[in-house]
Amino acid sequence: MTQSEAVKATHTSAFELFKIFLRLGLTSFGGPVAHLGYFRHEFVEKRKWLDDRAYADLVGLCQLLPGPASSQVGIAVGLIRGGKRGALASWLGFTLPSAIALVLFAVFFLGDQDSGQWLHGLKVVAVAVVAQAIWAMGKSLCPDRKRASMAVAATLALAMMSSAWGQILVILAGAIVGWLWLDSPSPNPSQHPSSAVPQGNPLQVNISQKSAMGYLGAFFILLFLLPLLAHHGAYWLQLFDSFYRSGALVFGGGHVVLPLLQAEVAPNGWVSNDDFIAGYGAAQAVPGPLFTFAAYLGAISSQTANAWMGASVALVGIFTPAFLLVFGTLPLWQQARTNPTMQKAMAGINASVVGILLSAFYNPIWTSAILTPKDFSLAIAAFLLLVFWKAPPWLVVVFCALVAALGWH
Repeated sequence: MTQSEAVKATHTSAFELFKIFLRLGLTSFGGPVAHLGYFRHEFVEKRKWLDDRAYADLVGLCQLLPGPASSQVGIAVGLIRGGKRGALASWLGFTLPSAIALVLFAVFFLGDQDSGQWLHGLKVVAVAVVAQAIWAMGKSLCPDRKRASMAVAATLALAMMSSAWGQILVILAGAIVGWLWLDSPSPNPSQHPSSAVPQGNPLQVNISQKSAMGYLGAFFILLFLLPLLAHHGAYWLQLFDSFYRSGALVFGGGHVVLPLLQAEVAPNGWVSNDDFIAGYGAAQAVPGPLFTFAAYLGAISSQTANAWMGASVALVGIFTPAFLLVFGTLPLWQQARTNPTMQKAMAGINASVVGILLSAFYNPIWTSAILTPKDFSLAIAAFLLLVFWKAPPWLVVVFCALVAALGWH
């Protein structure tokens, strides 16, 4: 099979990618770590577009980059399967449900912060989703005592330094230890080849190294040029600049971006602290990436004449760095990971990724969801449905939300 034939065999239309990610955007509750669990079920187990090793490599890369890690993984999957149009379609599908919901909240329901018991059910189902991902990825990526020990060491390290920089240090340490201590990983015999799994390099993208460097250059040019242009520029440019810098400078994603966003919108008088907190509460009740909180802030800004226009500018601003970084680093990453020395380092990084998931499984996933024995029972039931009964994740989400809404908690 020629390279062009291989690309066609693994190509997915932008519309199909949009539909897949739209469903994920409507059902992926629980924050970025849970999103990675949903993605793994969809693209590793169900569709077999990637194997566990390639998926962990992708997660490892996105954990190293600033910005929303789960959204960057989604953009990368879309780029691999459908090119740049596929990346855009994947992002739109995953992002629009929560963004639209938060703008509607800003326009019609601001002030009503009662999310009900069902919200707690969504937190509980996130426990089961993340546990499923750790269960499967641990067996695949930590099959020996060395890599299992590295995963546990990563978890212990993050328990002592639970910052975004701690995650980066753990991944870098995993790469160094893997390079010095591990043997080159052999294929997992439990993973049977399938015609649906891309052959050769599963992270192959149609972007040249020259173009990749151009995207990285654009990332840094905008980072330094936008503040100069926005200093005396129009409000829309100031809004875009504020959210671009927030998306470009935050490591760890999710809740870590909140202080940056508040520092951008509160001192300017764009959003009051009360409205900021109300929107943050609403963001907890919707699926998809927490970075769509930017749409809410753009919509309610005191300088915004049109809520939907303000939301669009803020949303594009905060996610533009993610696109530039994925387009700029993935072509370089997919070549580096085929190097024998790099493969040993990647085995260490993969073990560290399992440790990161295990650490996040406890805090904030477990600590925010499992408050009573009934919560624990519901989480166990959800885990049973996902792992052993192979129930669709969206159905388990609905089940847990309904059980909680009926007063189980």
